[in-house]
Amino acid sequence: MGIARGGAPRSRLAVYKVCWSIQLDGRCTEADILAAFDDALHDGVHVISASFGGSVPLLPFFVSSSDIGSFHATQLGISVVFSGGNDGVEPGLVQNVSPWGICVAASSIDRTFPTQLIVDNNFTIMGGGFNDKKLKATLVYGSRYFNGGSCNIDNWNSKSATGKIILCFSTVGSVLASEASMAAFAANASALIFVEPMTKQISEVDIIPVIRITIDQGTQILHYIAQSPKDPTVLVEPSKTTIAQSPAPTVAYFSSRGPSSLAPDILKPDITAPGINILAAWPPKSPPTLLPIDLRSVNWNFQSGTSMSCPHVSGVVALLKSAHPDWSPAAIKSALMTTAETKDISGDDILGGGSMKLTDPFDIGAGHINPVKALDPGLVYDMSMQDYVVFLCNIGYNEKQIKSIVGRQSPCIDTSCPKRKSCNAELNFPSITVSNLQHSMMIKRTVRNVGHKNGIYFVKIVNPRGVDVEIWPRMLIFSSHCTENSYYVTIKPKKHSQGRFDFGDIVWSDGHHYVRIPLVVCVNNTVSVNDSSTHVSI
Repeated sequence: MGIARGGAPRSRLAVYKVCWSIQLDGRCTEADILAAFDDALHDGVHVISASFGGSVPLLPFFVSSSDIGSFHATQLGISVVFSGGNDGVEPGLVQNVSPWGICVAASSIDRTFPTQLIVDNNFTIMGGGFNDKKLKATLVYGSRYFNGGSCNIDNWNSKSATGKIILCFSTVGSVLASEASMAAFAANASALIFVEPMTKQISEVDIIPVIRITIDQGTQILHYIAQSPKDPTVLVEPSKTTIAQSPAPTVAYFSSRGPSSLAPDILKPDITAPGINILAAWPPKSPPTLLPIDLRSVNWNFQSGTSMSCPHVSGVVALLKSAHPDWSPAAIKSALMTTAETKDISGDDILGGGSMKLTDPFDIGAGHINPVKALDPGLVYDMSMQDYVVFLCNIGYNEKQIKSIVGRQSPCIDTSCPKRKSCNAELNFPSITVSNLQHSMMIKRTVRNVGHKNGIYFVKIVNPRGVDVEIWPRMLIFSSHCTENSYYVTIKPKKHSQGRFDFGDIVWSDGHHYVRIPLVVCVNNTVSVNDSSTHVSI
């Protein structure tokens, strides 16, 4: 069976309940969230893992309990890790976007559960699922039991499917696998073969055995059923476990994407981590599907979501704090982001779930977490609490609203705003995002050497498409007497564009460390509708 252990197995857990399940939907009140943060800070925790959030529209930072609570945690040197949300591939849906928190996307690991289907001993198809025993039954298409072939319990025609394995398509009636499995269970089917796009192939624990196959595989089986003189027979083999047989990591199709809807000049998510088919502890009083009709009891369960990727990062943060107890939460986040991977295990660029295209920073942030490299990042981009006040001023908050975040017990933090606002791209964040580049601009970054005392770093630039990037100086020299250096990034638009994001990188290296930050730029310099040369008649 092997041994399973957490990311920081010697850490101690303090658990604070803030959410309750209401009709299988988790509900978390603002009061409970803030109370949990208050208790955790009082108890002296070192890391907070917060796998909850709300869908867009997001609350303002000065209203959100999670943002206020995490700000106070950051003041005390406590890193807070948030799930980025499971709202899917559309842009701008990412949650928990405060710059002082760590926002985590979800991606796959290289473990899969192949399940072989043998149809009439004529052909074989490899699907995926959690099937623990050999099944042999008659194979039928869903239209025999569900009106219009849409495998939803509302469409069930009350016919019994005893001894049958039903083939259902997600595209017929737009059905989810959980809905189809419930419908097949109601019809008393032996199992379900569920057909959905290859980008959504995630095995789940269901009320009956569910084997997932792709659209082309499902179409092949459906045509075979239609042309057969009698119902074919299908043999479902027990599922196996394979390692390193598929591209990984890939970003989950459900993982919420950036840009941030509250502060588009701060890259979110920050990073991605394993969040698909994660083996997690499970309360034995709750059935593995959470369905009242499910009478099974388990101590472990496979789960998917950014609520699984979030604790992966929390475990790594605990290790970093153990190795570097003097690092600030911003320095720890910098170490995670600047050492993250953008290649999968085969050396190719990471693919984005929900499509077959390559990812960009709005999918994965700085990349997929690499715990070993994060322990020795070479350089870190650090920030102070005062920097976050500047951020809040830049997005238009007044002093009263900022004080509601900072609190009254922080006299060392100046909550007043400067007369002149700056761009949040100028904050010393371990990424550079310019959401509205109209002309040339210069951005400053400061790095601190946490590697070898004497080091020389050289820069390498990958320009975003249609953008020219210049950096001065191009070499940074560190010594025991000079542990910090600043550099300046000049970004110039070289094209006419509107509303299109392009992506690049800035990498500093001493030959051993590779300190990479994403560069995200949206050039907006085409003629506006208010231009005098433009006439619009209505």
